[in-house]
This record gives sequence, structure tokens and C-alpha cells, in this order.
Amino acid sequence: MKFQIRFNVFLLIIVFLVAACSNGEDSNNSKKSVKLADATEEPANRNKITLIPEMTKGIKVEELKLVSLADNIHVPSQIKVDEQKLIRVGANVTGRIVEVNAMLGDNVDAGTTLARISSPELTTAQLAYLRAHSLTELNERAATRAKLLLDADVIGTAELQRRQAELQVSRAELSAAKDQLRLLGVYDSAVKDLVRRGQILPSVAITAHKSGTVIERNVVTGQVVQPSDQLFKVADLSTVWAVGDVPEHIATNVMVGQHVEIKVPALDNITLDGLIIYVSDTVNPLTRTVMVRTVVENQDRRLKPSMLASMRITESAQEQLVLPESAIVRESNKDYVYLDKGNFTYLRVPVELAPEIGNLRPVISGLSIGQRIVIDGAFDIDNERKLEKQE
Repeated sequence: MKFQIRFNVFLLIIVFLVAACSNGEDSNNSKKSVKLADATEEPANRNKITLIPEMTKGIKVEELKLVSLADNIHVPSQIKVDEQKLIRVGANVTGRIVEVNAMLGDNVDAGTTLARISSPELTTAQLAYLRAHSLTELNERAATRAKLLLDADVIGTAELQRRQAELQVSRAELSAAKDQLRLLGVYDSAVKDLVRRGQILPSVAITAHKSGTVIERNVVTGQVVQPSDQLFKVADLSTVWAVGDVPEHIATNVMVGQHVEIKVPALDNITLDGLIIYVSDTVNPLTRTVMVRTVVENQDRRLKPSMLASMRITESAQEQLVLPESAIVRESNKDYVYLDKGNFTYLRVPVELAPEIGNLRPVISGLSIGQRIVIDGAFDIDNERKLEKQE
């Protein structure tokens, strides 16, 4: 009997101890769940704030929507001669310059004599032409006389044919001699003068093939020159090129036909409009840039080749979500905006933004179309949130 009583008491003690331990674990689990709930709710509480109605008068909210936005690319550029209106003038024969008529900066017309050159090769070519011309005239008279003699039955047909063949050969030689003179820079007017005078011309003219301004002169009287030497550059400066270098990582955004604004510091940053007419197919390996080119009107000649300029290229417009700068608050090098949750409650959310385009920041991530964003008063809301947090 005593053993039974002792055993029952022992069982009661064990049950009591187990119950006590169970209550302690439940209490600990309850505390842990509270802490976990607090930890999960803490970010929301930290980023959310509810204001009294009087404090929301200066706050402006708008619905986020897509906006057509075009970025601008700024690249250094330079004014250059329009190479389609540039001619390089040189001598057609090795010889000595006996006269220089054009000075640097002169405006010349097509056919204007820039210089004169004398050459033994020219003399030889002129003599060959004069011989061929005289022989051709002689053979023409002989062929005409032979035809008359054939009609008078004085000579036979074979003799007429021989003289006609000689005339044909002399004409071919004359044409070849004339072509040789052209290659040496003796053109039709000078050839006619050569035939009319019957004397060797002491020199021939080096002329401009197009109208323009002499922008380079590399010759003086008495200088011996060769056909490979560049003596003059003549350019029409009524239009010029603006040439820019676009970094290769953004060159894919630049295309022919895009609008360009060009500013020239030397001309008080005047703005010139143009369109891109050329984008290079290659990358400069030294600067890692792609060359782009546009044509600029220069009727008043204010733009000078080699002037420095800056080029602003407008990219094609794209639909993007954007935020004004006034909607963005920064903390710890991160960007945030406030969402209007209704009932004067605002929630701060992190966003990832692209660089500024015309006072607007394109949204990369963190927001979606239709959300209501605080665009004015975000800093005031953020200050209130910080004060509430301190309290």
C-alpha cells in the first residue's frame, strides 16, 4: 500500500514537471513569433507614414505612365572642308614653275590660271603635235588632188587608195598627239593657239577645275615639281562638314538621318542645325570612337575649317516610364520614391533609375504603369518619416 502511494506521488511530480516545461516552451515560441512578426513588419513600418490632412496640402500626386522620350548624345566635333567640293591641283608633267598667279585665300573660278609651268616634255609633245598637224594637212591635200587626178583618168585607183591610207594614218597620229598634250595639261584653247602661231608655247597653265577658295598653296616661282606634287587646294566653302567622334558603346544609337545641333565656341556658341549624312562602318582603334558627319550651310563664311565644335545628337524617341527629379529622394546612395496608398498614407519604395534626360529620370526597375507617385512634396514626407522614426 505504501509503495502504491509513493508511485502515484512520483507520477504526479513527473506530470507537473512535463507541464511546466511545456508552458515554458510555448512562452518562448510565442516570444519568438512576436519577434519574427516585428522583424517582418519593421521594414513596412519604417518606410510607411500616415500624415494628418493639414500636412498634405503641398503634396502633388500623379499616376505613372509611359512618356515618349529622346536622349541626347554630346560628342566633340570639328569643322572640316566638304571633300565633295574640294579639288587638289597639281602639275601634269615634271617641270619648273615659271609663274604663280593665285595666292592663299583667293576666290577663283573654274578655268582660272593658278600657275604656269615649263617643261622639256611639253616642248617635245608640242613638236610632235605640230608635225602631225602639218603632215595631216599635207596628206589631206594629196588625197584631194589624187581624187581629181583619178576623175581625169591620170592615175589609177590604187594610187588614190594609198594616199587615203596615208591620210588616215596621219589623222590617227594627230589625234594621239593631241591626247598627249591634254594629258600634259595643254587643253583645246592652248592647242588652237599653238596651231595658229605655229610656235612652241614656252609654258602652259595650271588651272582650277572648279570654282572655290584657295585654302592651300605649296608652290613658289622657280620650283621644280612633279605630277605627284600637290600644288594647290581649292574648296567651295559655301557648305562645310561637322565631323564628330561617338564612343563605340553608344554608336549603335546613332543613325543616318538623325537630327543634330552643333555649337561652335569661337562663334559665341551659335547653334547650327543639321542631319547626319554618314556614320562610319569602322571603329578608330586608338580612340575607340565611330566617326559621324553632317553638312552645315556656310553662306556667310563664318565657319572656318579646323574650328572646334560640339555636337548634340538627338536619339530616336522611345516610350519609357520617367520620374521628375522632385519625386526622388536619396538615402545611402540609393534612390527612393513615395507611393500614395490612400487615406493620407505614403510608402517609400526603392527604384533603379537611368541617367537624367531633360530633367527626367527613366525608370529601370521598381515601378510599374498606373502607380500613384508623389511628384511634389516627397522631401517633406521623407523628413516627417525620419522624425517619426526618431520618436
